[in-house]
Amino acid sequence: MVEIELDGQKVAVPEGSMVMHAAEKVGTYVPHFCYHKKLSIAASCRMCLVEVEKAPKPLPACATPVTPGMVVRTRSEKAVKAQQGVMEFLLINHPLDCPICDQGGECQLQDLAVGYGGSKSRYAEEKRVVFHKNVGPLISMEEMSRCIHCTRCVRFGQEVAGVMELGMPNRGEHAEITTFVGRSVDSELSGNMIDLCPVGALTSKPFRYSARTWELARRKSVSPHDSTGANLIVQIKNNRVMRVVPHENEAVNECWLADRDRFSYEGLNADSRLTRPMIKRDGAWQQVEWAVALDYAAKGLQGVKQQGGALATLVSPHVTVEEAALSAQLMRALGSEHIDSALRQQDDALRAGAGRAFQLGRSIASLSHLDTVFVIGSNLRKEHPLFAQRIRQTARHGAAVLSLHAVADDWAMPVHQHATCAPDRWLSFMAEVASALVLGQGIAAPVPVAQVSDEALRLAQALRQGQEKAVLLGNTAMEHPQASQLYALAAWIAAQVGATVGVLGQAANAVGVQLVGATPGAGGRSARALLGEAPAQGVLMVGVDPLLDSANPQAAHAALAQADMVVALSSHRTDSLLDLADVLLPMAPFTETSGTFVNAEGLAQSFVGVVPPLGETRPGWKVLRVLANHLGLPGFDYESSESVRASVNLNAQSAEVAALQIPSTEPAGLVRLNELPIYAADMLVREAPSLQATRDGRQASGVQISRSLALQLQLTDGDLVRVSQGQGHAVLPVQCNANLADGVVRVAGGLTQTVSLGAGFAAITVEKA
Repeated sequence: MVEIELDGQKVAVPEGSMVMHAAEKVGTYVPHFCYHKKLSIAASCRMCLVEVEKAPKPLPACATPVTPGMVVRTRSEKAVKAQQGVMEFLLINHPLDCPICDQGGECQLQDLAVGYGGSKSRYAEEKRVVFHKNVGPLISMEEMSRCIHCTRCVRFGQEVAGVMELGMPNRGEHAEITTFVGRSVDSELSGNMIDLCPVGALTSKPFRYSARTWELARRKSVSPHDSTGANLIVQIKNNRVMRVVPHENEAVNECWLADRDRFSYEGLNADSRLTRPMIKRDGAWQQVEWAVALDYAAKGLQGVKQQGGALATLVSPHVTVEEAALSAQLMRALGSEHIDSALRQQDDALRAGAGRAFQLGRSIASLSHLDTVFVIGSNLRKEHPLFAQRIRQTARHGAAVLSLHAVADDWAMPVHQHATCAPDRWLSFMAEVASALVLGQGIAAPVPVAQVSDEALRLAQALRQGQEKAVLLGNTAMEHPQASQLYALAAWIAAQVGATVGVLGQAANAVGVQLVGATPGAGGRSARALLGEAPAQGVLMVGVDPLLDSANPQAAHAALAQADMVVALSSHRTDSLLDLADVLLPMAPFTETSGTFVNAEGLAQSFVGVVPPLGETRPGWKVLRVLANHLGLPGFDYESSESVRASVNLNAQSAEVAALQIPSTEPAGLVRLNELPIYAADMLVREAPSLQATRDGRQASGVQISRSLALQLQLTDGDLVRVSQGQGHAVLPVQCNANLADGVVRVAGGLTQTVSLGAGFAAITVEKA
């Protein structure tokens, strides 16, 4: 530790710290623009000039290392005069458009100009003009004349997002922040640049000119999308959500948000919002009163039960703990154990057991300090942007990142090894890695293999390195037909190398729905069976789009078309719900209800509604409680979501490991890889137009094939191909991906363009259209 004197106060900070860090430790504010605690030091704005004893001139606090006995004055006449001089330079070219600037009221330049700016300008020359740029649907760069060249946005792209999309060419008054050769900004974390900009140069395009910051009320909430459980500040005006920004929580999302957390609020007020109960009579939909709809639903479900038909509940892993708990309780009160929330899962053996859940196996914050991480079956960057951001930081400091997948995607980080093979080879490759780990140690491998490949040997060698290690299974691995065996083998490998084993988690409440029993009970059918070979006659769906959220849309459509009564609680009207449901009950999204999400590490985070329910929408837990009352079921007398939460145990224990029984698999020709695109993960992001207009949103429905298949079929990028599974087909544009394993065709799920196709990991045919 180094001790210095700062404004007459002694302070000790670690060696290598800057004066700014010492000031932060004692709570002394030093004005600054370019400095940010999460970014590297640029020292480009010079606003943080302070007086250092024996130094001939003021020095920047952010870039001046502490030395023993240093004496610093941040508020002396010399320091303040230097700061005022810098402010005058910053303001000479700044436009006087505060009255119409979106940043007005929360502008760092505005705030500091009050304390350090002059009452009038001495600069009489013409101000410089910087032309606007179009960088995509999320960020507005319409007023780049406001830019003060702090380069926070540039450094964020390089260091946090991992993609240098912005830069600063030219020198002096010709310098400007811009993209490379007119490209757009496409990072899945790009919206954080808006928060980082200390002036109004980068603003939110969807929010632009829609409200002033002082008109907005602010409420805390939790993201309903991925399993991070990012903490939000939801800003509202006239009972309408206008903007979403991060609420800093170092243990969860730090000070960042993924773009889908930030911009999905557009889906809250989409034209497709379901705001009144609807029932289908004689094939036609009609709006009715709540009492009529609930009575119709109750009689329909009771009729199925009386006739001896099976009843089932399908629960989205994006709904709250309270909604999932009441869904399961209601179905069990009707005498059925056909309950499931693992809608995209294809392996019925993958079950955590009562009171257990597949979770991360460590804290989210600890991902930033790993030495080695092995990720199986995940497009990490797009499925879990904030987890990827943490792993990116540790990779930049030398951690070994290892991957097994059917495609070697660009994760915007240094990846030590991408093991790429078709999904039907994942188990055998992991068995090779396990055998490589015990070579020469006299320990039996869990699964005998004839030969260990060099690739498996290299991966095993990398797994032996380092102290802090994790083996993590992604969404695609958990949807694999042999997911239970993948998990068991991953757990064995983790135990051998001293690593934790965990699941990244597909949805905001994937852990919570397991803990409250939204899983098949004794004799209960899985979602795969209910939406396949063993359908139910009466189905209650909570927050589910039956085709876009299921593993096999073809089979799901056939199963639900046979049902006598389908009751759906949903926030939106979707094509498949209008086609297959008999009753639609409007359920409030996360901003209009109170509830709890349990994130990947098992942390339960509760939130309250921030705006009143739209139209006649009601919180899902209330709808389920009243539906149970209409069905005459006892035990449904909850008065609040808090009383529902108090009735369940959310102390998660890790899932048990299945016995290893690796089956041999035969290559099945072309196999479909059907990952869920980043902006098709749930109902809310699908209805957010700005997210759908991004590059990720536009390109989601394309077909990716390997180079060898492209040569065989004589296809070039942009050609239309006909892809077929079973009786369904789709005509889509094709792209050759040199990083895709041979024999694999990448066609995304969760999209209306591909909803006619079958399951992932199944045979698929491709021909030129």
